[in-house]
Amino acid sequence: MNKKLLSLAIAGAMVAPSVAMAEAVLYGRLNVSLDYAEVKNVILPTYGFARNDQGEVILDDNGNPTLVQLTNGVDFDGWGMSSNGYIPGVNRSNRIGVKGSEDLGNGLKAIYQVELGINLDDTNNNVLNNNDTISYRNTFVGLAGEWGTFLVGRHDTPLKISTGRLDLFSDTMADYNGTVGFRDLRADNVLAYISPSLAGFQFSGAIVPAGGATGGGQGLNLNENSLAGAYSLAGIYSNGPFYASAAYESLGNQHFNTQTQSVFGSNCPVEFPPRDVRDPNAIYGVSCDFQSSDATAWRFGLGLLDWNGFTLTGIYENRDGEPFTDKYSGVIDPTDAANSFLFNQPFAGGAAGKAELWQIQAGYAFGNNMVKAMYGQADYSAGGNFFYGSEVAARDGGALAFNNENTLRNYKVDTWAVGFDHNFSKRTKVYALYTDVSNDAKNVISASEWNGFSLGMMHSF
Repeated sequence: MNKKLLSLAIAGAMVAPSVAMAEAVLYGRLNVSLDYAEVKNVILPTYGFARNDQGEVILDDNGNPTLVQLTNGVDFDGWGMSSNGYIPGVNRSNRIGVKGSEDLGNGLKAIYQVELGINLDDTNNNVLNNNDTISYRNTFVGLAGEWGTFLVGRHDTPLKISTGRLDLFSDTMADYNGTVGFRDLRADNVLAYISPSLAGFQFSGAIVPAGGATGGGQGLNLNENSLAGAYSLAGIYSNGPFYASAAYESLGNQHFNTQTQSVFGSNCPVEFPPRDVRDPNAIYGVSCDFQSSDATAWRFGLGLLDWNGFTLTGIYENRDGEPFTDKYSGVIDPTDAANSFLFNQPFAGGAAGKAELWQIQAGYAFGNNMVKAMYGQADYSAGGNFFYGSEVAARDGGALAFNNENTLRNYKVDTWAVGFDHNFSKRTKVYALYTDVSNDAKNVISASEWNGFSLGMMHSF
């Protein structure tokens, strides 16, 4: 009798979890590729002031120091897997997750999702330690009904979602984020609403109450205290093969300031070491790290999706107030202005105040195959990489005064790709592609010009 009771207890313990998880769905995707890439200037060339035989700085006709290249850059060409090491492009976005819902009655249900990003390739530049990190992807809890869906947690912003279906090269070496440079974000602390579809129209909005946390590794900032310091909005129309979207996203300026920068505002420059503890004739550094403007973006998308096998998409994005563009630093020699210089500190991808990006893609599916191609451009402007001048360290009432003779650098990205997909089934496909990215700022921004070939496989479950 005791044995029977024990057997029933064990059976009940085994069945109970399956009952509790009846509404849970396990899903995921594995995506790996073998890649070959040629990347310009993974080690950047160096620059300095030209000097004569007596060691004196050579000035140009305007009296400014002459900037010359001191060392050549170093390139990389070779094999890798799935954007590891020097292989460019975006991560292949492998993931595993569980999602589900609970019926709460009266047309209301609770929803949840936990999604983890996993790596099948080396991401920490040590291929022998097998210790790559696991990251959280879209992970949230929420409520859903006829009125729409409300969720709280970590999630892609509506701007990112608005054109996700328009990228035929998504999560490959030719993904539009890693080539053209579109900015797609997944944010923590998200409160989001997604409307039901009404005759093909759908609206979504998200806000990010940061609670003092910031973006870009800036640490805490007590002035990042708004309910919507960052927010994103999108409208989507999807009906048959026709697709259109419009989205707007704003990241508040306090999102990119440290607490010290925010408290002291734009009282720049900060001198180091401080003036009261250094020799007045000693060389010292200066910096100005205050982000004064919000980083905003408009994005528009159009698509004709799988119309008799044809797909044609177009995306346009306009960004203003690019993060970290107000920042500069330099070295000041109070006894020799010609040996003083300032330079902009570029953010990842290059320093620019404004960016204008666009891309078109086309594909044709026949049988289990698709051929596809893309072309895109990005123009960055009102940014700089070097600011220099013979009078840059002139003092005015104990403060630094900067001349207006700056060397500004605008740059442009051109990119294209061709590819071929073969679907073994609805869940498994292999692909081959070639992509090329050219950039006239390749001597200033590391790894900004490259081309590569990728052979990959995706499996979804």
